[in-house]
Amino acid sequence: MSRLTRRATYAAIGAVWLAAIAAGALAGLADSFGPPPLGKDLEYSTTVLDRDGKLLRAYLTDEGRWRLPATQADVDPRFIEALLAYEDKRFFSHHGVDPLAMTRAAYQFATQGHIVSGGSTITMQVARLLEPRRERSLYAKYRQMVRALQLEWALDKDQILSLYLTLAPYGGNLEGIRAASLAYFGKEPRRLTLGETALLVALPQSPEYRRPDRHPERAQAARNRVLDRIAGNGLFSAEERASAKTEPVPHARKPMPLSAPHAADEARSASAGAKTIHLTIDGRLQRRLERLARERAAALGDAMSAAIVVVKNETGEILVRVASPDYFDKARAGQVDLTRALRSPGSALKPFIYGLGFEDGLVHPETLIEDRPTRYGDYAPENFDQTFQGTVTVRRALQLSLNVPAVAVLDAVGPNRLLARLGEAGAALKLPDHETAGLALGLGGIGVKLIDLTALYSGLARQGTVAPLRERTGAAVLPDKRLMAQVAAWYVGNVLRGAPPPPNALGGRIAFKTGTSYGYRDAWAVGFDGEYTIGVWVGRPDGAPVTGLVGRTAAAPILFDAFARLTQKPKALLPAPKGIVTARTAQLPPPLRRFAGRGEQGEAMRPKVRIVFPPNNASLALTSDAAGLDSIAIKIAGGTPPLNVLVNGLPFETARGAGTLFFAPDGPGFVRLTVTDATGAADSVTVRLQ
Repeated sequence: MSRLTRRATYAAIGAVWLAAIAAGALAGLADSFGPPPLGKDLEYSTTVLDRDGKLLRAYLTDEGRWRLPATQADVDPRFIEALLAYEDKRFFSHHGVDPLAMTRAAYQFATQGHIVSGGSTITMQVARLLEPRRERSLYAKYRQMVRALQLEWALDKDQILSLYLTLAPYGGNLEGIRAASLAYFGKEPRRLTLGETALLVALPQSPEYRRPDRHPERAQAARNRVLDRIAGNGLFSAEERASAKTEPVPHARKPMPLSAPHAADEARSASAGAKTIHLTIDGRLQRRLERLARERAAALGDAMSAAIVVVKNETGEILVRVASPDYFDKARAGQVDLTRALRSPGSALKPFIYGLGFEDGLVHPETLIEDRPTRYGDYAPENFDQTFQGTVTVRRALQLSLNVPAVAVLDAVGPNRLLARLGEAGAALKLPDHETAGLALGLGGIGVKLIDLTALYSGLARQGTVAPLRERTGAAVLPDKRLMAQVAAWYVGNVLRGAPPPPNALGGRIAFKTGTSYGYRDAWAVGFDGEYTIGVWVGRPDGAPVTGLVGRTAAAPILFDAFARLTQKPKALLPAPKGIVTARTAQLPPPLRRFAGRGEQGEAMRPKVRIVFPPNNASLALTSDAAGLDSIAIKIAGGTPPLNVLVNGLPFETARGAGTLFFAPDGPGFVRLTVTDATGAADSVTVRLQ
C-alpha cells in the first residue's frame, strides 16, 4: 500500500468515526456504556482557607496527589482564552465532539503523515480523565466520544470546564491548574503572565515529557509552540508573545503553601472529613508574623522557639496563630504547638491580681503599698532584681512588676479566688501535681497556655468580659465570660499603658505586661490596644533553662514589632466607664490611701473588720411592695472607723463605725459587698439575690 493510499485510508477512518458518532447518538447506542462518570465521587485535596478565602494549606489526597478544585473564577481569564484558542475553539458551540476538528485532524494526518492535532475537545479530554483507559484503539476513541456526548447532556459548559481545570495532568502528582500554578510559580492562577499561561496550556498534552522541573528545554519549546499557534487569534500582540518567549521556565517545583500549619492540622482533625475548611486567620498577617518569629528565634540562638497569637478583641476571632517558627525544623521541635503548651507565666498574671484588688475596693492605682522584705509563714517573696523600692503606688508596683506588693494584694484577694475567676473566664490553668493554690501562683507557680493568656488580656481590653476565642469561620458564637468589673479592668489597662517599653520602642501606645518564669525557661509579653490583643512566648520547646532569657528583652521586642506589622497606629483603649475615681493619693478616701498587707511586717494590722450579714455565698430572696424592692441589710462588726462600704466595687456609703446599713438592690443577680476600714483592712462577701 502506497503512502498516499494509507493517508486516504486514515482520512476515511476519520469520516467513519464521525458517522459512527452520529449513528450511535441517534440510535441510542450510548446507553450500552451506562451512565457516564460525572466527577461527583472524586477525591480532592483538603484545603484550609483564611478569612478571605485564600489558601493557607492543602493536603495530599489518599492517593498522594495534589488535586485542588478549580473554577473559571479561580483562573486568569487570559488562560481560559488561550486554552480554548489552542485546544478547542468551538467549545461553547459543539456538543462534546467537534466534527470540524476531527475532520481536520484526519486530513492533516493523511496529508502530512504524522499527527498535527488530535481533534479531541475539552469535553473529550474530561471524559478520558474521568474514565482513564490504558489502551489506545478506535474503540477507546469511540467510547471517549460517546462519553463526551453524555457529559454534555448531563453537565453545562462551566461544569465541564471546571472539571478540566481540576483534573488536567501537569506532571508527577500535580492535577489541575491550581496545583500546577502553585508548584511551578508559587502563586494561585488568578494572575498569570502570558509565558506562564502558555506553559500551563502546553503541559497537559504530554505532562511527563514536558515537565519543567525535569525537562525545562522541552517545556520551553512546548510553551513557544503554544504562543505561535495562538498568534492568529488576535488575543495577544506580537510584542506580548515575543516577551513571553523570553520568560524563564521554572527548573524546580516550589513547596505548596504552608501557613498556620498547626491551626490547619487542628481544624482538619476536627472537621469530620470536610474538604474545604475556613478559618478566621488573616493569611497575609499570618505570613508576616511567621517571618518575624523565624527571624527572632534564629537571632536568639539554636533550639530557641517563639509563638505568637493575635486576637480581635471585639469578636474573639484568632487572626494569627504562629505555633512555632518553622513547622519542619526538628531542632526547634517545629511541629509542637507552643500556643497550647502549658508554661509558667512568671509575672504575666499580676494584672489580674491587681484587677481583683481594684474590684474589691482594696486598692486604687494611686494607693500606696509597701515593697519591703515580707514573710508569709515560710514564704518570703523577693523582687526579680533582689532589691526593694520601699513605699510605691500600686500603679508603679505593677508597671515595675514588683513581686512583694503583688503577693500582698494576692494574699488579700485570695489565691483560690484568683484561680477560680481566671478559670471561669476560660483559662485552663494547671497547678503542679499535689499542690494547692498558694501565693506563689501570682509569680508564675502555675501552668497556662499562651492562647488562654492572650484571651484573658483581651478581656482586659474589653473592660472585663472575655469573648471565647474562635478560629473557625461560622463557628457558634458563645456567650462572653466575666473576668472582672468594668472599672477594675479599665484601671488595669490604664496602668499597663504606662509600662516602660523595651529599648528603642515608643511607650504609651499599647497596654502590655511581660513575664519571666523561674529559672529563665519562659519569656512572655502580652499587650493590647482598642482593637487587638497580641500574646508572645519565647523559650525552648523542651523547657530547658536559657541564661538571660527575660520577657522584657526577649519577648517584648517581638510584641512591639508584631503590633508595628499589624497596624501603623494602635487604636486608643476603650473610654473610661462610669465609676472611675481619678485622684491623687492624698485625695483618695482614707481606706484607699495606703494598703497594709498581712505579712509579718504588718501583723499588728491584721484585718478585724468583717461583714456579719449576709454571709458569703448566701442566697437571699428579694421581696417587694408597691414602692419597689425592699432594701438589703449589711451588718458590719469590728474595724477602725471610718468604714468604707462598696457594692460591686463602687463606693456606697461611709460609716462612722460598726453597725447595720441598708442598700437597695437593682434586681436579681450576684452582688459583691466589700468593707474597708481606716487601716486598709477589708472583708468581702458575694451573695445571690433571687
